[in-house]
Amino acid sequence: MHWITAGAFACALSVAAGAFGAHGLKERLDASDLALWETAARYLMYAGLGTTLCGLLAAATQPRRGLDVAAGLLLSGGLVFGSTVAVLALGGPRWLGAVTPLGGLGMIVGFVVLGIVALRPSI
Repeated sequence: MHWITAGAFACALSVAAGAFGAHGLKERLDASDLALWETAARYLMYAGLGTTLCGLLAAATQPRRGLDVAAGLLLSGGLVFGSTVAVLALGGPRWLGAVTPLGGLGMIVGFVVLGIVALRPSI
């Protein structure tokens, strides 16, 4: 998978979700659920930007081992976090709240791996 492409699509999905929340869900969700929706969209944007950054760095440097790990964690973590929070905002099953932190943990570890990779002299 090309990380720049995947990250760009995650960012586009984030913008679309944010716009849908602001316009399509504004009248249908209460303030608390709308805030959850906005959180889902925002964190997907963070994941998309981080994934894109990993792709850009990987295209410019070798070896790219750690960058692939970081990008995979960021993208999968952002998708898990964002999708579970969005489903919760729409009234989905509350047990998804137990899955959400796994997505957040994936993003955290992904950014930590990116930071560690950036410490290497080749970047």
